[in-house]
Amino acid sequence: MKLNPLQNDRAAGVLVTLAAGDALGAGYEFGAPLPDGAEVTMKGGGPFGFAPAEWTDDTSMAVPVAQALLEAVSDAGSSSPTALTMVVRAWTAWAAEAKDVGAQTSAVIASARRLASADGRNKVRAADFSTAAADFHARTGRSAGNGSLMRTAPLALAYLGRDAASLMAQAGVLSALTHADPDAQEACGLWCVAIREAVLTGRLDVRAGLPLLSAERAALWLERIEAAERSRPRDFTRNGWVVEAFQGAWSAIHFAGLTASGPVHLRAALEEAVRGGRDTDTVAAIAGGLLGAAYGYTAVPFEWRRRLHGWPGLWARDLMMLGMELGRGDGRRPASWPRAERHDYSMWGRTDALVQHPHDDGVWLGGVGSLALVAELGIDAVVSLCRLGTLDVPGVVPEDHATFWVIDSPLEEDNAHAAFVLRDAAAAVERFRAEGKTVLLHCVRAESRTPTVAALYGAEVAGVTPLEALAEVRRVLPGANPNGLFLGLLKNFQMAP
Repeated sequence: MKLNPLQNDRAAGVLVTLAAGDALGAGYEFGAPLPDGAEVTMKGGGPFGFAPAEWTDDTSMAVPVAQALLEAVSDAGSSSPTALTMVVRAWTAWAAEAKDVGAQTSAVIASARRLASADGRNKVRAADFSTAAADFHARTGRSAGNGSLMRTAPLALAYLGRDAASLMAQAGVLSALTHADPDAQEACGLWCVAIREAVLTGRLDVRAGLPLLSAERAALWLERIEAAERSRPRDFTRNGWVVEAFQGAWSAIHFAGLTASGPVHLRAALEEAVRGGRDTDTVAAIAGGLLGAAYGYTAVPFEWRRRLHGWPGLWARDLMMLGMELGRGDGRRPASWPRAERHDYSMWGRTDALVQHPHDDGVWLGGVGSLALVAELGIDAVVSLCRLGTLDVPGVVPEDHATFWVIDSPLEEDNAHAAFVLRDAAAAVERFRAEGKTVLLHCVRAESRTPTVAALYGAEVAGVTPLEALAEVRRVLPGANPNGLFLGLLKNFQMAP
């Protein structure tokens, strides 16, 4: 599906924000609710000893879904036995060494492996999982854990160009690989339809899928949604159950949205989800998938994206790439951004600008051509304001390469959160400098984006206004000419308390 720039941003944000919520909650899992205002960080630890900013089983199980859907771009979609078998085999390999696997999921995986072995096979198939999950439900009468809802977001991205009813049905199929209970299947369907709606329109509407249920079930889910909107995440004491996990995630989004919007809402809602306690990583991951769909990759703060990582050896950029390619619906594109190794700027002239910041000689300001001098200049960290290939910044570790999506356009609608992104980029420069790193701040030609962020950084470190800092930047970088939107934002920042 052809996405416009804002839809592309929102598709790219789904998996990244899911993982951010997951990693935020990891260190608080199974703990009691936290008081309002308590700090929430990606501290790691928790009962399973996750590293800081490491995601848990929620994201680790979502990644194979995304990868399989990307590999199986066809009309068959997620119902393809090949795609589903690819998913369950990845889950089986992951579970063998994972720090944490949910009890129900673990039981289903073990049963599926026995079914395969009894049939003389070394590898499981999707049918083994579906049979094992159905048997688990029939035997226990309880298979409505939250383990399928936490991983369901990638499916919504694969169905942006298809009808919501098909998405609802396939969400049930995907859930039933491990969680056959109708509550689990319907929760996945409703959340997927809400994610699809959010990516396409930017609206947060968890009721969008209700017309696709029977009248009786729609009435039940509406009652559950309304209860969530009267509550806080901490009120749902059994959030290991899919219904209360759904309610906890939506209540976090709804409550935080009463006083915030945009990137501020995204952050506040994920922190609210974690403060709710108990199954914190899962509730925050569920909320994150929907928040990322509504606000996009650009709304996720760099401090969260910087070290975000997890199985199978992926980083935030990898999740961004998966989300974007899934949303486009035409598979992997190794020659195109963001998967391409190099991004071609050869048609642009004057990309070799390079000067030191007038307020801090530990910060270099440059065009994209200056990346060739990173090693020579002893640069430890790079803040990029334009598209780059995966190999365009040699010698800098991923956590010291801050990337920001900002389009050099005077039109406000071309950037989802221009003010937030520009400030966040300046904060990244400040953070790197506080760590003693030499920083390169760059865009394509150091004409508009770079001087804008340089002015914001200069204002902070020199104690002057952004426009005064910009005048100093222009003194050393004569080509600096921020567009009208950026200039207006600098003026607004100047007047802000």
